Amino acid sequence: MPTQPVDLAILFEHPEWQKPLFEVLDARGVDYVAIDLKRGVVGGTDAIPAKVIFNQASPSAYLRGNTRAVPFGLTLLEGLEADGANVINGAPAFRFELNKAVQARLLSRLGIDYPRTLAFNDVDGLEMRAEEIGFPAMLKPNQGGSGARMHVVNDIAEIRDLLSDDATWAPDHVMLLQEYLPHDSDVDGIVRMEFVGGELLYAMRVHSDGGFNLCPSETCNPEDGSEGVCALPSAPPVSAGPRFVPFADVPAEAVAVGKQICAAGKLDVAGIEYLETGDGRRVFYDVNANSNLRRPIGLAMGFDPFERVADFLQAKIAEAS
Repeated sequence: MPTQPVDLAILFEHPEWQKPLFEVLDARGVDYVAIDLKRGVVGGTDAIPAKVIFNQASPSAYLRGNTRAVPFGLTLLEGLEADGANVINGAPAFRFELNKAVQARLLSRLGIDYPRTLAFNDVDGLEMRAEEIGFPAMLKPNQGGSGARMHVVNDIAEIRDLLSDDATWAPDHVMLLQEYLPHDSDVDGIVRMEFVGGELLYAMRVHSDGGFNLCPSETCNPEDGSEGVCALPSAPPVSAGPRFVPFADVPAEAVAVGKQICAAGKLDVAGIEYLETGDGRRVFYDVNANSNLRRPIGLAMGFDPFERVADFLQAKIAEAS
């Protein structure tokens, strides 16, 4: 923990994801400190003497052997906010990102189309209600990340086999059975919208390669198609990796829903994904608070997205000064 006052503190777990932002902040001479959540100790009265604290912890930390970073980060955030710290993407946003079942309930309450979802911790209990979802279906962890442990399943027996190892239930021991949504990835793909300060930064189409690791970070899915360093997808890719394409004409109605989700989830910075099905549904299915930006997409639209995030952070620092 820093002992001297700073303008900005960034909480992080994955150093490669943060490097582009750190480089921009360094170039601007921003007075900041990076706090690694993998190695944390905090006392009952400790504070971070920063005008603004930016949480960039990721639910997928457990996939990199950093399982303890998430509960420690949440503990730290809740304590800091109870003391009145000025936190961007604070504890409410982080809890929302960690729990896809809660996302399903909130979006349903808001009247936003979300895949039909059952959260469960016991396959016998699931078998009694699986017809509510139907097969084929998606099996995924409640606390996900980087497409890991996602499977298309065709019956309960397949689910039993996949979940026979107790380690598969980690980290929160809750799994989801979710409506499978066929869509043409080659034509429309998935749309990911990035928001900063509640406003759309950019949108892009993501065309899957057959796997589920669609992390937009160039560290995870490099532009040249080489192997990244994110968690491995649960199914082998069938091509050189997913394709990310700028999408300047994202529908205003989709942007409005994205803003609604940001406000309801208390997300200051977010990546929100939806897909369009063949029967005309626009289904919002993933909400990310640790928003991994893809620089080439922003540059194709005329700006560096990390510069825009730095603008936002510096504006917050100015407000707190």
